[in-house]
Amino acid sequence: MKVGILTGGGDCPGLNPVIRGIVQAVANAGGQTIGFLEGWRGPIECNYIELTPDSVSDIIFKGGTILGSSRTNPHKDPSLVEKILENFKKMELDCLVAIGGDDTLGVANKLHAEYGLATIGCPKTIDNDLSSTDVTFGFDTSINIVAEAIDRLRTTAESHRRVIVVETMGRHAGWIACFSAIASGADYVMVPEVPASIEEMCTLLKKRREAGKKYGIVVVSEGAVLAEEDGLVTQHGEVDDFGHVALGGIGEKVAEIIESRTGIETRWVTLGHLQRGGSPTAADRVLGTRLGVHAGRLAASGAKGRMVALRGTKIVDVALADAVGELRTLDLEILDEAREFFQ
Repeated sequence: MKVGILTGGGDCPGLNPVIRGIVQAVANAGGQTIGFLEGWRGPIECNYIELTPDSVSDIIFKGGTILGSSRTNPHKDPSLVEKILENFKKMELDCLVAIGGDDTLGVANKLHAEYGLATIGCPKTIDNDLSSTDVTFGFDTSINIVAEAIDRLRTTAESHRRVIVVETMGRHAGWIACFSAIASGADYVMVPEVPASIEEMCTLLKKRREAGKKYGIVVVSEGAVLAEEDGLVTQHGEVDDFGHVALGGIGEKVAEIIESRTGIETRWVTLGHLQRGGSPTAADRVLGTRLGVHAGRLAASGAKGRMVALRGTKIVDVALADAVGELRTLDLEILDEAREFFQ
């Protein structure tokens, strides 16, 4: 048994624990593991390293991915898909485990469905927006990072009697923004799922200032929609291999609106890649390890076209095809609970 691993898309705390779990499980089953470098670019260029339990024994606490990553999309060019199929056969691989988000897993699913390639998926994204799994590793680390950043920003906001707008990641789903807003006791949160009311937010900030609170914290997801404005704000028109426009800048726009409508001095902070960096939390180390072990077991068993997922407290496997194409957006019941504090 020879298994390949790749990590694609944005890096994420918990990737290395997954890699470690896969390698150990495959080795325990008598198999060999290789790691393709830089996402789907690795199997295209046949660029890889050997992975053994000894070589990955101390990576569980490290952030990012030892394999590197990229947003390479082989389906943009049929010749790239042919190279993957040729290299898969040449290297005598029995299975390829793709660790990534909707785009990376979408490539893996298409390779399985259309070309019969033996692929296993492992869901990864700090945005927590993949369907078929209750939680994705990296999410816990990201909301802890955001909550800590807001705790620090709160002290300077209070000292200077300002409102600070904190822009988080979250293109289509507001999990990070909503959970970090609840965890940090923010005054207001904006998410992509529900258009936010500028009037309601400004009225709330003024009301709290009149009641004696001389500062405010507003959390806004990068993909949030403003009910009275034009909606999404982008820094530029660049798109990646999967057609995604780079978002960013809505925090600045919201800050300008708050200051102009309330007269309260307002600043903004875009946390950006800070949210996906650093060592994974204990929760993400455990979840990543468990998902990796089960992905390795699936690969060793000869399964294909499956994805490991967390359901409740159990790790299960689901059809890879059912896990891609439809994002898991924020549970609006949680947003409703958060809104109890936006009165």
